[in-house]
Amino acid sequence: MFESAELGHRIEKASWDREVPGLRAALLDAQYDLAAAKKFPVVILIAGVDGAGKSAVVSTLNEWMDPRHIQTNGLDEPTDEELERPYMWRYWRLLPPKGKIGIFDGSWYSWPILQRAYGKISGERLDQDMDLVRRFEQMLIDEGALVLKFWMHLSREAQKKRLKKLEADENTRWRVTPRDWRHFKLYDTFREVSERALRDTSTGQAPWIVVEATDARYQKLTVGKVLLEQLRARLDNTAQPRAQVQAPPSIVSIDGVNILQKLDLSRKLEKADYEKQLEEFQGELNLLTRHKRFRDHSVICVFEGQDAAGKGGSIRRITQAVDARFCRIQPVAAPTEEERAQPYLWRFWRHIPRKGRLLIFDRSWYGRVLVERVEGFCSEADWMRAYSEINDFEAQMAKSGTILLKCWLAISKEEQLRRFEERQNTQFKRFKITEEDWRNREKWDAYEAAICDMFDRTSTEIAPWTLVESEDKLYGRIKILKTLCRRIEEAL
Repeated sequence: MFESAELGHRIEKASWDREVPGLRAALLDAQYDLAAAKKFPVVILIAGVDGAGKSAVVSTLNEWMDPRHIQTNGLDEPTDEELERPYMWRYWRLLPPKGKIGIFDGSWYSWPILQRAYGKISGERLDQDMDLVRRFEQMLIDEGALVLKFWMHLSREAQKKRLKKLEADENTRWRVTPRDWRHFKLYDTFREVSERALRDTSTGQAPWIVVEATDARYQKLTVGKVLLEQLRARLDNTAQPRAQVQAPPSIVSIDGVNILQKLDLSRKLEKADYEKQLEEFQGELNLLTRHKRFRDHSVICVFEGQDAAGKGGSIRRITQAVDARFCRIQPVAAPTEEERAQPYLWRFWRHIPRKGRLLIFDRSWYGRVLVERVEGFCSEADWMRAYSEINDFEAQMAKSGTILLKCWLAISKEEQLRRFEERQNTQFKRFKITEEDWRNREKWDAYEAAICDMFDRTSTEIAPWTLVESEDKLYGRIKILKTLCRRIEEAL
């Protein structure tokens, strides 16, 4: 893959002076068209060997275009805060919104390649990491992003010459560190690992563009021309359209099984038993969250269910039991303008807690395969691919030590009507009932089909769904508390 980038390409100064002004003007025009349209973001990765001029390329792009519409991210080793969350959290937070260009000098490739080159992870683990990266980039593309990946390459001899030249000049000496020379000693290893990573992640929609970095003028012109060509093509609608995913029939219609209708909603708990068990499990939850090993984990509770199923009351029984300093509730409503400018899961990734914390989502990322699916707020292709994206999201959380509890609170259609009418007729409960609740009730069957599909496709071994019979609120609350305690206890 790298041989073609060792041919000694050069650009003479006369050619540089002739080409750059027109290229800069065209890039600016394209950038302003992108900012005005706000149809998609541009994600640019600048990667490559040490001393290959990556930072100089980033600086040139900021010079040639309007830096107000560019988000430049220079990333080194993960910080302590980042290490307490899933690996991809640091990158999700930095994604550019629609209409902006995000440049990554150091990206989701850097750390796995470095770890493998130093023998800290296996080749199998590198392949797993690259598979995760490939799915992440496919998600960005499916969300509409233009993804451009540049690898700046130098031969071993050229890299050694470049590092020595930088080190000899007192004005650039600071750019060469002992780490750079340690990496140089492993040049062949880095080359082998990098080529493996690039080969596994160079796809039709996000190919790697290997750029010879021997001549700085050639290097910068190549990156600028590719960026202009790809950006202009997308803006002018000449880029390849996204493939549409064809949805299979609903799970309910395939075998006639509706898991919600199989639940025993007659389960009840007497008031005295409820109060006894509430005290028992709230006390246990408090002790578990103060256990010294709890600091190695975080907890995320997801609450979904039919309207009026008792999510709020169940959430309060959890928050009453834990230290408020380390617990937070994140209600989820319709996405804001800022959130609509990002990939769908961005609004949830940004809230992932650090270790030793408990976060409760009142509604969650499952809205895409429920309300957005039923109400037609997203395309069939979008909600179909959301199943695998959600499973990836939850797998990354579990891998990082997050204890994930997903609860579906179920009630009958008749009980929901009774609770709706009670809310409507009780003055201090009227805020809990809206016209949207009544509209959703009219689509009960469509929601049940979507719910059953959701259970089938996203109840995994590492993140199973807990179905909570909530016809009796007391029974439902205790089941949730008990399940949460057992889940934390198993992890500790």
